[in-house]
Amino acid sequence: MELRTLRYFVAVAEELHFGRAAARLHMSQPPLSRAIRQLETGLGTPLLHRSATGVALTPAGTTLLKEARALLGHADQVRMRVAAAAGVATLTVGILGDGTDRGAARLAAAYRRRHPGIGIRVRETDLTDPTCGLRAGLVDVALTRAPFDETGLTVHDLRADPVGAVLRADDPLARREKLFLADLPARHWFRFPEDADEAWRTYWNGGRSRQGPVVRAVQECLHAVLWNGTVGMAPLGHELPAELTVVPLADMPPSRVVVATNEGDTNPLTHSFVGLAQAAYRM
Repeated sequence: MELRTLRYFVAVAEELHFGRAAARLHMSQPPLSRAIRQLETGLGTPLLHRSATGVALTPAGTTLLKEARALLGHADQVRMRVAAAAGVATLTVGILGDGTDRGAARLAAAYRRRHPGIGIRVRETDLTDPTCGLRAGLVDVALTRAPFDETGLTVHDLRADPVGAVLRADDPLARREKLFLADLPARHWFRFPEDADEAWRTYWNGGRSRQGPVVRAVQECLHAVLWNGTVGMAPLGHELPAELTVVPLADMPPSRVVVATNEGDTNPLTHSFVGLAQAAYRM
């Protein structure tokens, strides 16, 4: 199995849709579908149940997804160690959330101006690891959202975004100007897996245990609302499909945008990134 094919499979498994996975991989859908078929043929078992609305993982596909994530993570670590041994100056940045964030765009421009000879590698992660692989050594610095367990990390606040309840546009509550958590007591919520950071799960569940579908990616959150009428939370200002809306939650603390590094990190490129991030998000 080639690492490239495993990356293809992980994208399809996380998006549960070939079209969205192809867009995420910046490729057309037919070669992506062929690659997954060849992977299934090579393994001798179906990995996906295909339907007109998307795909679902088979038991074999679920197992491969877990193993593929581990293999790809190890491959990323190998690349970083080889680059460091070769003296190649690179910085790996973990990203969680909206790639169209204006603060992130200003930061990228500022870093290019300050360090034109430095290679930047961006590693986008799903919603289950708010540290973006920082603790695992997969990234040098994380541009993410709090709260999460900050043990062993240095975390700097950049911005605070109000949050709201994500609802279908035809939901009776969607017409409200604002909501309170008490307005949603009996609703099913989309929620993160039990092995996700506890502080992270608690915040996005409004401070209490919830029932509802388990999600890992932004698209899964949106489809949980669209198809099942579940609710959840999202920062205000994010673009949503026309079928969905977000109503401000008056009694929820804001979502903190932060930049995080490992404690004791002495890499000057990392320290420069943090300083530029603090300046970029003040604009």
